[in-house]
Amino acid sequence: MILTSFRLAVSALSRHALRSLLTMLGIVIGVGSVITLVTLGNGISATVVSSISGLGSNLLEVIPGQFTRGGGWTARQFTLADANAIADQVSAVEHVVPLGMRTVRAVHAGSNWNTPVVGTDNGYLLAMRRSVSIGRPFNDSELRNGAGVCLLGPTVRDKLFGGGSAVGASIRLQSLACRVIGVLDTKGNSLGEDQDDVVLMPIRTYQRRIAGSADVVAILLSAVTGASTAQVKRDVELLLRERRRIAMGEEDDFSVLDVTQLGQTLASTTGLLTNFLSAVAAISLLVGGIGIMNIMLVSVTERTREIGVRLAVGAAAHQVLAQFLIESAVLSTLGGALGIAIGLGIAAIAGSALDVPVTADPAVVGVAFGFSAFVGILFGFLPARRAANLDPIEALRRE
Repeated sequence: MILTSFRLAVSALSRHALRSLLTMLGIVIGVGSVITLVTLGNGISATVVSSISGLGSNLLEVIPGQFTRGGGWTARQFTLADANAIADQVSAVEHVVPLGMRTVRAVHAGSNWNTPVVGTDNGYLLAMRRSVSIGRPFNDSELRNGAGVCLLGPTVRDKLFGGGSAVGASIRLQSLACRVIGVLDTKGNSLGEDQDDVVLMPIRTYQRRIAGSADVVAILLSAVTGASTAQVKRDVELLLRERRRIAMGEEDDFSVLDVTQLGQTLASTTGLLTNFLSAVAAISLLVGGIGIMNIMLVSVTERTREIGVRLAVGAAAHQVLAQFLIESAVLSTLGGALGIAIGLGIAAIAGSALDVPVTADPAVVGVAFGFSAFVGILFGFLPARRAANLDPIEALRRE
């Protein structure tokens, strides 16, 4: 009986193909939106976690000001003495890396490129797990004296030298002539930023020739293997409170961020936002369900005489009910299948553009498809019940 009802449902829907397609549109949009958002959200969350974990599980960053209030660019800055004090007095810290950063225009011959210039030392390479693929890192004399030397990221090398040899050449950064002594290894994009678009120079060179001040805008710390980053964070906070003369009960004017926890927080926030937007998109499913109910009510009215004939020749009321329920379920499940296909296609295109991995979650696909079928049955029940309760004689009189 079910197979017969299914064939009758498909035949009835195919007689009004365009109307059936327009009826499914709400379901298609709802399912497609949910699949797209969830798939992209999962990919972005995975990218955030992967990018942060690639930096290591023991990395901390110290910045001026309170992070929850937008960072600390206007707060009292750090100095090299603060970084040296952390290195000397916090035993569980392996690398202490002072940082200064500013975007400047790099020029070589007829080429130029705006790029971030980072003033630091060789600890940056160790803490950030980077290496020099061509050339060499800074030597002690260059770091101590603030020499005009620099390391280029692959992107900067390509923009200024067209992929050719850069080691030994000179580039200009603002008013500073800087000799290239090495090229960094390739890292690619991370968190939406090109990690290869960077120029490294000794922190003292940066302070004197680029920033014009002794400020250190951030300090990177890597804890020794096996050490508790939470304990390191507490030790650094106590030391900096003492050095910055912050009285008991006063709020810190700096922040110590655990990079791993920050990545997990970002991933969690992305997940919550994805779920919220998916819930909003799922409202389209309810709109689509209402559309199915309206069309099925119209269909019952149009086919009243046909229903009367079926009831008159012996069809049971539950058979008529099943036929119309199957019609609405076919509409919604077909719309769900189209929505899944379209959603995955859009997610794949957007994921390629955003450079995030896109993998379909079978559970999400299954739930979306099942919910679309449920919507069809739920909103198709009222029209189906009206058809099943028709009086055969009254139905046969209807023109």
